[in-house]
Amino acid sequence: MYDITFIGHACYDEIVPFGGEKTVAPGSAVLCGALAAARIGKKVAVITKLNPKDANITKAMTDAGVEVYAIPSKETSYMRVIHSSANVDERQLILTHNAGFFMMDEMPPIHTAYIHLAGISDREFTLDFIRAISGTASLSADMQSFVRQAGSSGEVAFGDCASKREIIRLLEKVKLDVVEARLLTDCDDIFAAANIIEGWGCREIVITQAEGVLARFEGKTYYEQFTNKSDVGRTGRGDTTFAAYLARRMDHGVPEALAFAAALVSIKMETPGPFCGNLGDVLQRMRDTEVQLCK
Repeated sequence: MYDITFIGHACYDEIVPFGGEKTVAPGSAVLCGALAAARIGKKVAVITKLNPKDANITKAMTDAGVEVYAIPSKETSYMRVIHSSANVDERQLILTHNAGFFMMDEMPPIHTAYIHLAGISDREFTLDFIRAISGTASLSADMQSFVRQAGSSGEVAFGDCASKREIIRLLEKVKLDVVEARLLTDCDDIFAAANIIEGWGCREIVITQAEGVLARFEGKTYYEQFTNKSDVGRTGRGDTTFAAYLARRMDHGVPEALAFAAALVSIKMETPGPFCGNLGDVLQRMRDTEVQLCK
C-alpha cells in the first residue's frame, strides 16, 4: 500500500531565468511532488508516460525510493519555461513535446491511500479519466492540469476550464496558484477565491502565491508565509508545497500541515531543482521560523 501516488507526465524542463543562463534538467510536477513526499518518509509511487529511451528522467525518483510505473509513449514531454521579468509568477510556457493523455486501461493495479493528479498541461487528464479514478482512492488535483492549455504550436495559454465545477466536485483536495485561482473564479483575492471554490463542492483548498500559502478547510481559512531568502528554485514551488502539505496532512491537522509545507518549500526555493532535504531539515526550519516570529 502506497501513501501517495502521483500521476502525471515526467518531463524535461528548459528553464530560462530572467537575466540568467538557461538550464535543461528532468522536471515536472510529479518529480517535484514525489521527491518531496519521499524525502520526508512517505511511501510514494508515480505513474507517468514517456518514451522508453528517456527512462533516465525518473532516476532521481527511483534513487529516492519512489516506485515508478512508466507507461510507454511515442514522446517524452518537454516544457520551456521563460521568465521575462523579475516577477517569478510571470512565466511563458511552451510544451514542445507531449506524451499524451492517461487512460484507465493503462493504470497499473496498485493500492494507494491518496492519488494526486499532477499534470503540467491540459494534455494529460480527460474528464472521463477523472470520473473513473475518483472512486479508487482519496483524490486531489492540481488545477494547472486544466488551466494550462497547450495550443497546436505548443505555446501554453492560461484560461478558464469549462468542466471546473465537476472536476472540483470529484476531489477531496484541490491545489491552485494565484494565477489559476484568478482565472477560475474571476477573483484577485486568494481568500475570496478559496471561498468560491469551496462552494463548488471541494472541502479542502490550497492556494499558493509568491509570499505564502493558504489552506481552507471546512469553512476555516489558514495562511503561512514563506521564509525563503532566494527564488532561484522557484520552479516547482506549488507542486512541492502541495506534496508536502498532503504528506503531512495524512496524520496532522491543517495548521500543522500548512506550516510544514511552507517551511519545506522555503528550503526548496533557496536551491535550484527539487527538494533535497529531509524531515529534520523541515522541522528545524519550522522551529527557526517560530523563534523569529516571537522576537
